[in-house]
Amino acid sequence: MIDATLVDALASAGAVVIEGARATGKTMTALNVAQSYVFLDDPEVGRFLDASPRSVLEGAAPRLLDEWQIAPEVWNLVRRSVDRSSEPGRFILTGSAVPADDVTRHSGAGRFIRIRQRTMTWWEKQDDTLSPVSLAALFSGERPMSDIDHMPDLESVISRVMLSGFPALTNFTDQKAANRLRAYADEIARVDIPRLADVRHQPEVIRQLIVSLARSVASEVTFTTLAADLRPIAPSIDVKTVGAYVELLQRLFVVEAQWPWAPALRSRARVRTSPKYHLVDPSFAAAVLRATPDRLRNDLTTLGALFESAVVHDLSVFADALGGEVRHYRDSNNKEIDAVVTLADGRWGAVEVKLGGRRFADGVTSLNRVIDQIDTYRVGDPAFRLVVTGTGPTLVTDDGVITAPLAALAP
Repeated sequence: MIDATLVDALASAGAVVIEGARATGKTMTALNVAQSYVFLDDPEVGRFLDASPRSVLEGAAPRLLDEWQIAPEVWNLVRRSVDRSSEPGRFILTGSAVPADDVTRHSGAGRFIRIRQRTMTWWEKQDDTLSPVSLAALFSGERPMSDIDHMPDLESVISRVMLSGFPALTNFTDQKAANRLRAYADEIARVDIPRLADVRHQPEVIRQLIVSLARSVASEVTFTTLAADLRPIAPSIDVKTVGAYVELLQRLFVVEAQWPWAPALRSRARVRTSPKYHLVDPSFAAAVLRATPDRLRNDLTTLGALFESAVVHDLSVFADALGGEVRHYRDSNNKEIDAVVTLADGRWGAVEVKLGGRRFADGVTSLNRVIDQIDTYRVGDPAFRLVVTGTGPTLVTDDGVITAPLAALAP
């Protein structure tokens, strides 16, 4: 999905920054279009940086500067180089962490375009016989053909939740991938977090925080709740510290916040402002929870939360390609929309998530009730109303609501 976005960005700006968690494939994505490259985590390159920093910029364009955050001074070197030339597509910077802002690293506004590389979507990981339901087409007013003959079963949903979206792990067995993902969590706690900041607690606290976030994935968990989860191993930890640790995980792109959508309402309800949190990949959340297919089969609540996170993940990838984003809605009456896809031109679509295909009618009813209280005179009617299921059919109801399985959702 990101390849076309990268090509468009290179045609529009002097430098493109590809950001995302480690092992999501940023380097390979950049090398696919780069004409020259330098790996800034190479010790030999470090010596060049000390002696002649500008030398790392020399090479055919687009030039890849991989893991630029290791040498944050490169940012300003690139900025000045871009300022001296109007030629687009000169540099690609990849980074798996966001350095702390400081007065020496000026804004890249007007010079840099940032794009986010997430893990692979269900659509990218596996071929399907299902007729695709395109998000872009839904925004254009198209409606899919009904398909009630091909519906995924629960086993296939569990298999896909467990199938890693990290490119290097897609061909691993569930157990081997889970082992690698738990080791990935250990590396985040032991190596990556301390590189970003001095932390007071042992790595085990960060590991447990990742587990707690996985347990509360796709929900409006508070830092107070997370702190309570951590106190058995960190009795004195406070809410402020937990918030700081979550921010560090966000800077590593391991945790992503799904921010609330705040439209004008017809009712007196108040829109809640808490974000939901998701881990970088549903399989990562499953791995740190030590979930197995058998456990998920017998714990549909956890499976449902992981499935909703998978839906939001895939919608986020597809929305990025359209210049949009994914938010959520919940008000003081506890009416909610699981995902609201918004585009820069003001169009929006409402998405409800139901694991079981038989519950799509409940999703239709829920969506219609919530949208009825939104002031569509001010925000416009939704471009579409969509219920994404795990095991349901693809069809359009008489009142225009679409339902489709996540396995059919496409760009």
